Amino acid sequence: MLRTASTAPRPSVSLLVLAITLAISTAAYTQGPPGHEMPPTMVEAAKPRVEAIHEELSAVGTLRADEAVTVRPEVAGRIEAVLFEEGQKVAKGAPLFRLDASLVQADVAEAEANAANSSRELKRAQDLSGRKLIAPSDVDTKRAQAKVDEAKLASTRTRLGKTEIRAPFAGTAGLRRVSPGEYVNIGDALVDFVARDTLKLDFSLPEVYLGRFQPGQKITLSVDALGARRFDGEVYAVAPQVDLATRSVSLRARVPNPDGALFPGQFAKVLLEIGSRDNAVLVPEQALWPQGNKQQVYLIRDGKAELVEVKTGLRKPGLVEIVSGVSANDEVISAGQMKIGPGAKVQTAQQAAAAAQPAPAH
Repeated sequence: MLRTASTAPRPSVSLLVLAITLAISTAAYTQGPPGHEMPPTMVEAAKPRVEAIHEELSAVGTLRADEAVTVRPEVAGRIEAVLFEEGQKVAKGAPLFRLDASLVQADVAEAEANAANSSRELKRAQDLSGRKLIAPSDVDTKRAQAKVDEAKLASTRTRLGKTEIRAPFAGTAGLRRVSPGEYVNIGDALVDFVARDTLKLDFSLPEVYLGRFQPGQKITLSVDALGARRFDGEVYAVAPQVDLATRSVSLRARVPNPDGALFPGQFAKVLLEIGSRDNAVLVPEQALWPQGNKQQVYLIRDGKAELVEVKTGLRKPGLVEIVSGVSANDEVISAGQMKIGPGAKVQTAQQAAAAAQPAPAH
């Protein structure tokens, strides 16, 4: 009787040999030599650091004088004297320029005479009115004239005072634009005058951070001209509206400048502190072992690698804050994660060196 051969596929000999080989090699890897386990995998590990950490935003700002004016005369006249040195620090109220006051002094003398005469005539009129020799309206006329002459005297004395131009605040005089003997008109620029002991710093930040800054926050700034030197300051004002063109918010800070190292007009690199924590747990950035949207790290517990999910926070150069999942007492694997998996036996170089030490003799 004739039989038909089966058409079902049969595994080839080569595939069977490969499967057996893989099974043997896997058993050898997991069990090691007969009667032995695989030695622990060498990894690098570190204890988390616990320290203060600050959350900062960076920006570029412009330094401005705390106060700055261009000194200008309020009366016309000839410059009689310049009473300061360019670049000199000047106290508030100190004289800067003196104008020729001879004509104004003559006006003051005339006004004083007129005022004195009006005062005498008023007294005489009051005496005559008391004796019913003149009408009360005549006394009113003399009183009005006396007040006019007193006002003219006050006006000329004010003009005389303005012939000496004084510093409006304590500050530093700039480069003068006039010389002694030069005639100046009302409003002519004489010298720039600035207060530099404290400077203002203007900078902007994106509106997305609008709820994160407020007056009183600390800043740190640097300028290219002074290299690595840092200066501290404090925000004292936040603009009440967002700039429609840049979608940013302007802030203004005060920066102490007692040695005059900073100058108005300089660009500054700014770091604004918007948050801080005193006892943040930090691990090396390379300890993170992300998978998908999760951030994870390997911990060493009882000689084995344990993969735990963590929540990260702020960052510092080379370090990342772990908000949850790791404590200060944990040991975090920072290198060698490619060679291990969860539950793998691991050992650090320090542990291996300690294990290799011979037992002390008794």
